Amino acid sequence: MVDLETNYLGLPLKSPLVVSSNPLTYELDNLRQMEDAGAAGIILYSLFEEQIELAEMGFADYYQRHREEMPEPLRHIADMKEYNQGAGNYLAHTYQAKKALSIPVIASLNGYYSSGWTRYARLIEAAGADALELNIYYLPTKAHISGAEVEQMYVDLVREVTSSVQIPVAVKLSPYFSALANISKRLVNSGARGLVLFNRFYQPDFDIVNRAVVPSLDLSTSSELRLRLRWVALLTGQIEADLAITGGVHSVEDVIKSLMAGATVVTLASALLENGIKHLTTLTNGLDQWLESNAYTSVKEVRGLLSRAQIGDSAALERANYLNVLRTARSDD
Repeated sequence: MVDLETNYLGLPLKSPLVVSSNPLTYELDNLRQMEDAGAAGIILYSLFEEQIELAEMGFADYYQRHREEMPEPLRHIADMKEYNQGAGNYLAHTYQAKKALSIPVIASLNGYYSSGWTRYARLIEAAGADALELNIYYLPTKAHISGAEVEQMYVDLVREVTSSVQIPVAVKLSPYFSALANISKRLVNSGARGLVLFNRFYQPDFDIVNRAVVPSLDLSTSSELRLRLRWVALLTGQIEADLAITGGVHSVEDVIKSLMAGATVVTLASALLENGIKHLTTLTNGLDQWLESNAYTSVKEVRGLLSRAQIGDSAALERANYLNVLRTARSDD
């Protein structure tokens, strides 16, 4: 019998398969199905910073009012009634999810500045969440804001949140930092117990007929996993934190690659939206069978086998890969 157990953010998990924040986590029945299908933990859909701000300002029911009554910076917010029903209901959902499940429940906060975050982090903790994932989404579009200022904003935000709660906090990162290893270490030093690599920012599309910027959603594919594998493999052993891979995990092979890179867990969203909740069972059974057929007795034995810490030379993960790809492409001409 293969031992699939792992530990993420200090939480014991029955396997490395965790459901990522996505709309499926809105329904309690779905959460129960996820646990039954093999999910080791569930990250709830996100509570957005804008929703917190609306609640703080008394505009929780803003979609029933005239937008002109709201402050101008908040008028762009879409009506999210169908996605979730505001800050208060998020806390209730967290409490209900924790009561309904025996696996860890991780809440998610999405935003980029600290107004209301620390208070809601404490409220989420009081609602029973086992951990908190900070999904920091900030697009630095102003030319006078430097990269150093952006990084310091992240560090300050993580320090403020982690110092306000007792539950462990993970940070969901983008791959767009100029010195990713350095900011990763700084965030861990600021209190983050885990890093989630990488956030998939949904890029808007252009409607050339109506001359409008329109929302666009594309589910991930396995090809997106390579960027995550590379950076988890490079960071493993450099920072003292759990590393989670999100984005591009669809198959059993994807799960195994992630573990070999050094990931503690993989988090799944697109794979479940595309294949259904029962895909968790397929992945769990497939992981167990692959490990057993390759004479491994636990996931711990494969974790980090292809990380920089294990292979001893980072060249294969850095410029050597680029040069080898070019050489191979030339030889195939």
